Amino acid sequence: MRALLVILIGLAFVAGTDKYGKKISAKGAVSLQEMVNQLGDKETLNIKVTGTVKNVCKVKGCWMTMELPTGEDMRVTFKDYGFFVPKDCNGKTAIAQGTVTKTVTSVADLRHFAKDEGASDEEIEKITEPKEELTFVADGVILK
Repeated sequence: MRALLVILIGLAFVAGTDKYGKKISAKGAVSLQEMVNQLGDKETLNIKVTGTVKNVCKVKGCWMTMELPTGEDMRVTFKDYGFFVPKDCNGKTAIAQGTVTKTVTSVADLRHFAKDEGASDEEIEKITEPKEELTFVADGVILK
């Protein structure tokens, strides 16, 4: 009976955390603001970051966004398209380990992402300029 209780408590503790991709830990994760600070003038930076999932690809869960301190969204994709996250993880805390890069996202890609988010054709047609932004390619993700 005692062994069963220990197993149930252990399962309840683990159930609140889901891991995707490469096995990572939360140790050493920095805030999105600290990530921006460390990136500074660099074009790219390997880092582990934590923040709240704002949006997720509604088609496959093949990307998610996290809101930066500037109010801009940072798109997080998954290395080599090797794993996905649940399509209903909006609002969860995420820890992502990987590489943040300053990028210019093309109009075609921006329209594709908008379609994945469920935007209307009218909203998609309004996207006419490429966008300078931070993007993140994650090796592993933890969702809490």
